[in-house]
Amino acid sequence: MRVRLIGFVVATLALGGCSTLDGTARETRQQEALQAQLFALAAPDQDVAMARLRPEDGCYWYRHAGRVETTELPLRTPGGQQICAPSET
Repeated sequence: MRVRLIGFVVATLALGGCSTLDGTARETRQQEALQAQLFALAAPDQDVAMARLRPEDGCYWYRHAGRVETTELPLRTPGGQQICAPSET
Protein backbone atom coordinates (compact mmCIF):
# COMPACT_ATOMS: atom_id res chain seq x y z
CA MET A 1 0.00 0.00 0.00
CA ARG A 2 2.80 2.38 0.86
CA VAL A 3 4.61 1.70 -2.44
CA ARG A 4 1.40 2.46 -4.30
CA LEU A 5 1.00 5.80 -2.50
CA ILE A 6 4.60 6.81 -3.26
CA GLY A 7 4.12 5.84 -6.91
CA PHE A 8 0.96 7.95 -7.09
CA VAL A 9 2.72 10.98 -5.57
CA VAL A 10 5.69 10.65 -7.94
CA ALA A 11 3.40 10.30 -10.98
CA THR A 12 1.36 13.33 -9.92
CA LEU A 13 4.46 15.48 -9.50
CA ALA A 14 5.87 14.33 -12.84
CA LEU A 15 2.66 15.13 -14.70
CA GLY A 16 2.34 18.47 -12.92
CA GLY A 17 5.83 19.40 -14.08
CA CYS A 18 4.94 18.62 -17.68
CA SER A 19 1.86 20.82 -17.66
CA THR A 20 3.87 23.76 -16.34
CA LEU A 21 6.39 23.38 -19.14
CA ASP A 22 3.65 23.24 -21.76
CA GLY A 23 1.97 26.34 -20.32
CA THR A 24 5.26 28.22 -20.23
CA ALA A 25 6.09 27.21 -23.80
CA ARG A 26 2.65 28.33 -24.97
CA GLU A 27 3.03 31.69 -23.22
CA THR A 28 6.49 32.13 -24.75
CA ARG A 29 5.14 31.44 -28.25
CA GLN A 30 2.29 33.90 -27.72
CA GLN A 31 4.68 36.55 -26.44
CA GLU A 32 7.01 36.02 -29.42
CA ALA A 33 4.08 36.35 -31.82
CA LEU A 34 2.96 39.53 -30.08
CA GLN A 35 6.47 40.98 -30.24
CA ALA A 36 6.61 40.21 -33.97
CA GLN A 37 3.33 42.07 -34.49
CA LEU A 38 4.49 45.01 -32.40
CA PHE A 39 7.80 45.09 -34.28
CA ALA A 40 5.90 45.28 -37.58
CA LEU A 41 3.74 48.16 -36.30
CA ALA A 42 6.31 50.15 -34.33
CA ALA A 43 8.51 52.92 -35.64
CA PRO A 44 12.25 52.22 -35.70
CA ASP A 45 14.51 53.03 -32.71
CA GLN A 46 12.04 51.69 -30.12
CA ASP A 47 12.81 48.72 -27.87
CA VAL A 48 9.89 46.43 -28.71
CA ALA A 49 11.42 43.61 -26.64
CA MET A 50 10.85 45.71 -23.52
CA ALA A 51 7.30 46.76 -24.46
CA ARG A 52 4.53 46.04 -21.98
CA LEU A 53 0.81 46.66 -21.92
CA ARG A 54 -0.26 49.19 -19.30
CA PRO A 55 -3.65 48.29 -17.82
CA GLU A 56 -4.36 51.96 -17.00
CA ASP A 57 -4.66 53.04 -20.63
CA GLY A 58 -4.55 49.77 -22.60
CA CYS A 59 -1.54 50.92 -24.63
CA TYR A 60 1.98 49.58 -25.05
CA TRP A 61 4.92 51.36 -23.43
CA TYR A 62 8.65 50.65 -23.54
CA ARG A 63 11.68 51.67 -21.52
CA HIS A 64 13.95 54.14 -23.26
CA ALA A 65 17.44 54.24 -21.78
CA GLY A 66 18.79 57.71 -22.44
CA ARG A 67 22.21 59.06 -21.51
CA VAL A 68 20.88 60.72 -18.37
CA GLU A 69 17.84 58.70 -17.32
CA THR A 70 15.61 55.78 -18.23
CA THR A 71 12.00 56.69 -19.00
CA GLU A 72 8.87 54.87 -20.09
CA LEU A 73 7.58 56.09 -23.42
CA PRO A 74 4.53 55.07 -25.43
CA LEU A 75 5.18 52.69 -28.30
CA ARG A 76 4.30 54.54 -31.50
CA THR A 77 3.79 53.77 -35.20
CA PRO A 78 5.91 55.50 -37.85
CA GLY A 79 2.99 57.95 -38.23
CA GLY A 80 3.22 58.89 -34.54
CA GLN A 81 0.08 57.12 -33.34
CA GLN A 82 0.24 55.27 -30.02
CA ILE A 83 -0.08 51.46 -30.28
CA CYS A 84 -2.88 50.17 -28.06
CA ALA A 85 -4.58 46.83 -27.54
CA PRO A 86 -8.07 46.45 -29.04
CA SER A 87 -10.81 47.29 -26.56
CA GLU A 88 -13.05 44.47 -25.35
CA THR A 89 -16.31 46.39 -25.80
